[in-house]
Amino acid sequence: MKNLTLKQLRYFEALARDGRFRRAADACAISQPALSMQIKELEQELGNELFERSAREVKLTPFGQTFALRVRDILRAVDELGELARASRNSFLTRLRIGIIPTIAPYLLPVIINDLNRTFAGIQIEVRETQTAKLVQELAQGQLDMAIVALPVSEPSLTELELFKEEFVLVRRHEDEGKPVPEREALREMRLLLLEEGHCFRDQALSFCKIGPARPREVMEGSSLSTLVQMVSAGIGITLIPEMAVPVETRSARVSISRFPSPQPSRTIGMVWRNSTPMAKQLLQVSEAVRRSAETMRQQSIVR
Repeated sequence: MKNLTLKQLRYFEALARDGRFRRAADACAISQPALSMQIKELEQELGNELFERSAREVKLTPFGQTFALRVRDILRAVDELGELARASRNSFLTRLRIGIIPTIAPYLLPVIINDLNRTFAGIQIEVRETQTAKLVQELAQGQLDMAIVALPVSEPSLTELELFKEEFVLVRRHEDEGKPVPEREALREMRLLLLEEGHCFRDQALSFCKIGPARPREVMEGSSLSTLVQMVSAGIGITLIPEMAVPVETRSARVSISRFPSPQPSRTIGMVWRNSTPMAKQLLQVSEAVRRSAETMRQQSIVR
């Protein structure tokens, strides 16, 4: 198999990831027929079919699934060679691929990008916002350099670095301003609004309220913190949000914000990256910039 090329492997990985020729071709910046031809040549060289093709999508064959695992290892290693070269040439980063979860991105990301641009002149920043499980997968595949998530992630292949802790606050109707804050056990009896499944913030809120994984009738779901706060404003229920979200999410919502009595619910925000990355020194510099940004924002948005 002397004729396998790195370009073919990248085309294969894109198609395996996206499941459609059109999307994979767009991601690779080539035409759909050209991508199809490259995949066909790859299959011929291997002597095995990699995909099951249908009118709407393609799926990996059993051999394709095994092949995909090896290809991702190869592509990750190649990307890390590039990172090693960049790290040896520059004491500062020239490109940074950041992953970040949705309950942090809208509030912290603008501050981080501004501070990183000031700290690392000329840096090219690429951002990916999605849930933690997907970010961990993309880190492992070399598609991201680092991610900002709620800790712990507990993935042996990743380094975790704590950045800061953040408290949760209670969001109620504006008419409830000044009323006593209910004990957390009492929240189970109220109409609690939470993020849909897959968000780590949902699990943290359920844990604080001592609600098990089985979804009770009184829990309602939303796709974003903005939706939850607007539902509270409409009188549908109550919710919890992280403190950093308060200035943004309460600007256009008629709600009241209250702190919980001790012990207050909170989460730990941190950075994660691959243990094998040659960019560890630079990522530590990034972590300090992120930490400073978060502290500045926290002081500006603190709920009294």
